[in-house]
Amino acid sequence: MFALDSRLEQDTFALGDFPLCRLLLSKDANYPWFILVPRRADISEVFQLSDADQQQLWKETQFLSETLKDCFAADKMNIAALGNVVSQLHMHVIVRRRSDVAWPAPVWGAKPAIEYSAVQLNEVRQRLEPVLGNDFQFLEA
Repeated sequence: MFALDSRLEQDTFALGDFPLCRLLLSKDANYPWFILVPRRADISEVFQLSDADQQQLWKETQFLSETLKDCFAADKMNIAALGNVVSQLHMHVIVRRRSDVAWPAPVWGAKPAIEYSAVQLNEVRQRLEPVLGNDFQFLEA
């Protein structure tokens, strides 16, 4: 049975589900930083997914990246699956702008996280609602 790693649960807001992945928003308002987590139990590596799930993960990652690039006016999209601290397979999809606080360095540890206000969190959801498509189901806020 799928269960979200406690560190991901603590450090993110759960937004909703694509056919394969749960979509999370990092609790760091410095960047529009999203995380896709395949809803499969005991998976830490992409190659542990079935072929169909690997294709679906890439499809969702590509769709999300393209959507976020347009929605948040990105200069560059960063996509990464590291898993050194949290072993549960998850894909970071981070909107980068030349004006962000870490540019051009990686975002990890660059600056202290800034918490989202309730208003900012609602604004992110409102931005995403019209663009995530029919294959996405928002969780209750």
